[in-house]
Amino acid sequence: MNQDIINLFDEYTHAPLTRDEFIRRLTKLTGSLAAALAVLPMLEINYAHAQTVLPQDDRITTEHITYAGDDCTMKGYVAKPKLNGKYGSVVVIHENRGLNPHIEDVTRRVAVAGYLALAPDALSAFGGTPANEDDARNLFSKLDEKKNLNNFIKGIEYLKSREESNGKTGCVGFCWGGGIANQLAVHVPDLKAAVAYYGRQPDAADVPKIKAAVQLHYGGLDERIDAGIPAYEDALKKAGVKYELYVYEGAQHAFNNDTAPTRYNAAAAKLAWERTLKFFSETIK
Repeated sequence: MNQDIINLFDEYTHAPLTRDEFIRRLTKLTGSLAAALAVLPMLEINYAHAQTVLPQDDRITTEHITYAGDDCTMKGYVAKPKLNGKYGSVVVIHENRGLNPHIEDVTRRVAVAGYLALAPDALSAFGGTPANEDDARNLFSKLDEKKNLNNFIKGIEYLKSREESNGKTGCVGFCWGGGIANQLAVHVPDLKAAVAYYGRQPDAADVPKIKAAVQLHYGGLDERIDAGIPAYEDALKKAGVKYELYVYEGAQHAFNNDTAPTRYNAAAAKLAWERTLKFFSETIK
């Protein structure tokens, strides 16, 4: 698909661009409204592809939970191995669409790999993630940045308090959630591992605060996010932070999201996920 179309969709999903304006510009790129409407299903999320690990998978158990947040009750989705034991804990952080079927599936993937996993719903302060994606995206601009970060920090504390936790905690975030993963690395001194997929980088001045090991995944075609790589990597090197950084050539922003047909890159997603699980096995198992 034309890269300009993919870039426009990326702008629509990340910038304050109305759907009407998005359709107008898409129509201009494709040549007609009919062509734009034909392209649209190839761009938008299709949750029919969201279940690679079924909720009923006999290797895991799942539950919807709540925990005390910062001036709100946080909702979350927990998945864990069915066998009793002590497991490394992973906070799974969603994109700017909220806690949806895709992220619940990713949480189950983490549990199948042998970890206690929690996906908090950042939009809990508004009652939870709405079904309409445009509504969900619009709510992110209304989040209080400090309270939102505190809510994820409290999610880490919640996981560590569970009897199944071995006390070692990591996080993995995607897109908006990748930015939160980087912020958790900065603000949680006892975090062991932070994995950020195409996430906004922290300020270079904050990087020396990072005590966790960091793993970073970027799509080679993701110009918007990739622009921040050099400064972040330089700061990581200067601070002596243990890190791994991977750029997947030919991959788009959101290349790991298998419900996003035009941006999903199966080869890059498979390799990145293998590296993620290896990283967790070395840091929190």
